[in-house]
Amino acid sequence: MDKILVGLKRVVDYNVRVRVKSDGSGVETDGVKMSINPFDEIALEEALRIKERGDANEVIVVSIGNNDAQQQLRTGLAMGADRAILVETANHVDSLTGARVFKALIDRENPDLVILGKQAIDDDNSQTGQMLAALWNRPQATFASNLSIVGQKATVTREVDVGLEIVEVDLPAVITVDLRMNEPRYVKLPDIMKAKKKPLDQVLLGDLNIEEATGIKQVVFEPPSERQKGAMVDDVAGLVAALKDKGLI
Repeated sequence: MDKILVGLKRVVDYNVRVRVKSDGSGVETDGVKMSINPFDEIALEEALRIKERGDANEVIVVSIGNNDAQQQLRTGLAMGADRAILVETANHVDSLTGARVFKALIDRENPDLVILGKQAIDDDNSQTGQMLAALWNRPQATFASNLSIVGQKATVTREVDVGLEIVEVDLPAVITVDLRMNEPRYVKLPDIMKAKKKPLDQVLLGDLNIEEATGIKQVVFEPPSERQKGAMVDDVAGLVAALKDKGLI
């Protein structure tokens, strides 16, 4: 295949304890460590492995957001991607708008494969890959834990509720990956320096001539309620009594 397109979303690092802004307008990001969405990092690692096996010529990473997302794209370039595209917007982009952005870039780049993380850890929607496949009218394989490509066919082992399912799709296709797909490589300092010379194109969202979805509006954010203090019981009778006291039985 010629090209693989990979999405990289800028999110609060998974090791950081998320805090809601005092006015409830969103999640606090000032002074907070940001990183590539973990599922997207796994997607990029898989794309790089495909290229290193000689099954692809180019890996392109894409992010949607403000200028700060260049940091995550540069990390993707340091991992081994060949070039990057930043679709600039100051607005929150929902799953459908994100899928439309990828479809517009697909029309420009004509990739043979699009690999995305199965979900982002900030909104947990798990929708963009599926919506993109529908807009592109191409096959999809979601929640992949293993991927094998032979010619113009991809064999995907995907994780489902009852175990593992193996599906075969024709390329071009959309694949979303799960955590057990691989272990992303460590980025070394020389690779970070080399990444500064790799091309990073910036495109305004408005220049893609797509319709932004407006069906969902984020009104207010609230932290989860504090967990109630637990109670120790000596036996089953004590457990039943405690549950009765709380009106649960």
